Amino acid sequence: MLLDIETAPNTVHVWGLYEQNVAINQIISTGYVMCWSAKWHGQRGVLFDSVRKSRRKPMLERIHALMDEADAIIHYNGNKFDIPTLQKEFILHDLHPPSSVKHIDLLNTTRQQFRFASNKLDFVCQQLGLGKKIPHTGHQLWIDCMDGKPEAWRRMERYNRNDVVILERLYNKLRPWIKNHPNRTLYDPSAVCPTCGSKHYQSRGFDYTKTKKFRRLQCKDCRTWFRASRPEK
Repeated sequence: MLLDIETAPNTVHVWGLYEQNVAINQIISTGYVMCWSAKWHGQRGVLFDSVRKSRRKPMLERIHALMDEADAIIHYNGNKFDIPTLQKEFILHDLHPPSSVKHIDLLNTTRQQFRFASNKLDFVCQQLGLGKKIPHTGHQLWIDCMDGKPEAWRRMERYNRNDVVILERLYNKLRPWIKNHPNRTLYDPSAVCPTCGSKHYQSRGFDYTKTKKFRRLQCKDCRTWFRASRPEK
């Protein structure tokens, strides 16, 4: 499942704009999940919910159920932002932890494998010709949504849904570069490629360890390299 969330900012009282040290008693309200978009990989249609469409807890219960169902969740900086933010919301609303799931954070792959001028999702997708984020009014869009303005919410929904669409394109592009990708052969016994599950692969030489020799394979669909499970005699 591909996932992206949008959150409201914290509201605080400050006396300046530069290097402010905000005390707890200066916090007026804390941030929260405003909306989320999700999509099952390879399927049509993007799921969306928000505090405008639903009450806050039912919105969270719906994404909680989807996370419970998924074998793996794909996101961009989700390990540090999206997932901890959702889990904070879950515990605040007395929801139990979702079931164990694999996480594929594409920001980690972008940082580890490449040196783009910027690692922002919008920039990387444009560099790779995969599309771009929907333009908006910046921080004002979040303020207008918090104020309940209908046009702002329509734009926010388009923005959030589009993020998941370009995220899927990026995942398809980065798949052969992702380290420690969940092994698809464990979920589908008939699959061959451990990354995408394709049966179309070819033998291309050998991999050698200190004591054994394995046939080296490459998927013809996603281009991932892998090796045979059994060594050559």
